[in-house]
Amino acid sequence: MNRLDLFPDTTKINNDSLTIAGHSLAALADTYGTPFYLYDRATLDNSTAGYKTALASHYPGPASVTYAGKAFLCIAIAQWTQPHALYVDCTGEGEIAIAMAGGAPREHILAHGVNKSIADLNSAIQHAGTIVVDNIFELNRVKELIPNPQSPISIPQPPIPNLWLRLLPGVTVATHHTHTQTGQHESKFGMTREEILEAAQFCKDHNLPLNGIHFHQGSNFRDASPLKSAIELGLDLAKEIGFEQDWHFSPGGGWGVAYHEDELPQPDVNEYVRVIAENVIAGCQAHGLPLPHLHLEPGRSLAARAGVAVYRVGAVKRRGDKVWILTDGGMTDNPRHAMYGARYSCLPVSGPGGERSEVVSIAGPYCESGDVVIEDLPMPKILAGDLIAIPVSGAYQLSMASNYNGARKPAVLWLEDGAVKLIQRRETVDDLLRRDEGL
Repeated sequence: MNRLDLFPDTTKINNDSLTIAGHSLAALADTYGTPFYLYDRATLDNSTAGYKTALASHYPGPASVTYAGKAFLCIAIAQWTQPHALYVDCTGEGEIAIAMAGGAPREHILAHGVNKSIADLNSAIQHAGTIVVDNIFELNRVKELIPNPQSPISIPQPPIPNLWLRLLPGVTVATHHTHTQTGQHESKFGMTREEILEAAQFCKDHNLPLNGIHFHQGSNFRDASPLKSAIELGLDLAKEIGFEQDWHFSPGGGWGVAYHEDELPQPDVNEYVRVIAENVIAGCQAHGLPLPHLHLEPGRSLAARAGVAVYRVGAVKRRGDKVWILTDGGMTDNPRHAMYGARYSCLPVSGPGGERSEVVSIAGPYCESGDVVIEDLPMPKILAGDLIAIPVSGAYQLSMASNYNGARKPAVLWLEDGAVKLIQRRETVDDLLRRDEGL
């Protein structure tokens, strides 16, 4: 398979060097330093259009796409979501604040989280249109925190968010690691069938605005068939709860992308949407339910391929058959390989079409043997000072970045044809010191 197919839609080779959206990666490195990340707007736009086209083709009811903020969220990404009328899935008050700063309106903010703090719930009640309730304890907290409409204090209050109940379906999807599975019986996420019914009764007893069911089975999967039984269970519960008009149903997200040329072609978004839509339609007909407002929550499959990480090589070490390419980025900006063995591919920025004459492993500068991003990848011969570009870096990397060893998080660029925008500046040593208090 062609390794270049992993890169954003606008990637080209000009003068034997990689460009994205018409911008030379080598020139960007000279201007902004390394490591840096970039996001290609055209790829984000095209990925979103793919979901919307598939929904329009397969689902006759109301439907929405929700951007999963945990993939990567900053003010610019939040701003990008709104011309596309995307909802924004926010875990906690931090992501809610970013979504708001990016102009996401209340009705487009969904508050997620498995153990929301009081601060998270207060933020969600004030600023979100929907709270996805994870457990009975949380539901009690929501009830206690919602302002009393009979209060003598005449301060205008925001409308109470809609509530969806998060179902634990007891069925997972096939992913490459158990850490990316969420739907199994022993998972920490969501409520069992019995707990869902208890929560629904609680909402009825306390006049809480319950109007939806949500579940999620895993992340970065390619086979949509395990969704069928979970959809069936969710619709059974919707019928038993008694949803009628204007109810919402979300089978989560998690559809995969190819990270390595061995995984190409890219998983088919149209097939994923078709399986969900057909099973929701058939299930609603069988249960006598009106079609719900269907919500899909892609994060990775919108953002991952739009992002590229660019590192500079500092040293090359040869240890017998082992070749180490040591770069200025690693596990602090991309912990996915260290956490669960994620595979990546790579190209040199200059001479990307050269003969792949060496098998190399790419590692960072940090004091951990696990500070490895890529293992055993055929590459053209790489020298100290060269730039390398790692594709499919737009999801679950920067959002999980750390300051281990005093690392500073990299600059993030937004690329369009004819324009480059710095959307997140590189952290500095002063940033690290500013948060500390001496003895």
